[in-house]
Amino acid sequence: MKVCVFGAGAIGGYIAARLCAAGDAEVSCIARGPHLAAMKANGLTLRSGGETLVTHPRCTDDARELGPQDFVVIAVKAHSLPAAAPSIQALLRPRTALVPAINGVPWWYFYKSGGPWENKRLQSVDPGGKLWDLLPPSRVIGCIVYPATDLVAPGVIEHTYSNRFDLGEPDGSKSERAQQLSQLMIGAGLRAPVRTRIRENLWVKLWGNLSFNMICALTRSPLDAVIANPETRALARTMMLEAQGIAEKLGVTLPLDVDARIAGAAEVGSHKPSTLVDLERGRPMEIDALLGAVVEMAHLTSVPAPTCESVLALVRQLARAAGCYPEPAGQGQKR
Repeated sequence: MKVCVFGAGAIGGYIAARLCAAGDAEVSCIARGPHLAAMKANGLTLRSGGETLVTHPRCTDDARELGPQDFVVIAVKAHSLPAAAPSIQALLRPRTALVPAINGVPWWYFYKSGGPWENKRLQSVDPGGKLWDLLPPSRVIGCIVYPATDLVAPGVIEHTYSNRFDLGEPDGSKSERAQQLSQLMIGAGLRAPVRTRIRENLWVKLWGNLSFNMICALTRSPLDAVIANPETRALARTMMLEAQGIAEKLGVTLPLDVDARIAGAAEVGSHKPSTLVDLERGRPMEIDALLGAVVEMAHLTSVPAPTCESVLALVRQLARAAGCYPEPAGQGQKR
């Protein structure tokens, strides 16, 4: 079994280290710069639960060196994917499955979704619909990412929270390939259930990302502070209720109510969401996949989302002022 992790940063490196240590697959990593150099020289180090694990996956910056794979785990930021897609194609054979371990609304969202918007291409995450053609949704196994990880030094990943990755086919089937991937990840010490309604799981995760990630970035505050403040908590709740209306119009029934979702976020404690971390480090921020696509779907479904629209305008301007708004997709994004 050949598994390539394309974008072996914080999340990708965590997955690669676990799979490599388990020894049930031939694991390779695509990375760049000092991180790649460190992995080639010293291996990929994972710190988790008070333990340090050093693994040695094959590492390169050129996908053509690796050849066709059985699974390609895509762990770049969503805004980097259009630029990465041509390189990912070098890893494909007729039955290669793509596993996008990426936050937010994916380019494949409306593939086999049913309803009036089936096969709709979302411009906010797939400008011009090019990703749909380069990385066909028929190859995709949906993946919802829950772990909190950080690239603390070149070649070194620190894992602090959760080991769960929900998997699911866009059409809701429990396919052989999805179950095979699930067993591979479970064998590596990860929780990887196959879900039959992956979009429900996607929206539950997105519910927090579209609200708390943006408010934390705007206020430069950790998650617990935003939830503890009645005003910012109420703002997040309003955004989440607007998003719930969009999800329901798209045929998704969220399996818990908004207050239970906020309570779950509160349990994470003093955590800096990735959007805030990117702002602090001067890196391109995930905005369009987490909130821009939600606003696009609001327009698509004619569901009012005025608070989401206002917060989106504010966080985009913040990112532009800080030099952290991603270049137009496909214009050379960095991983």
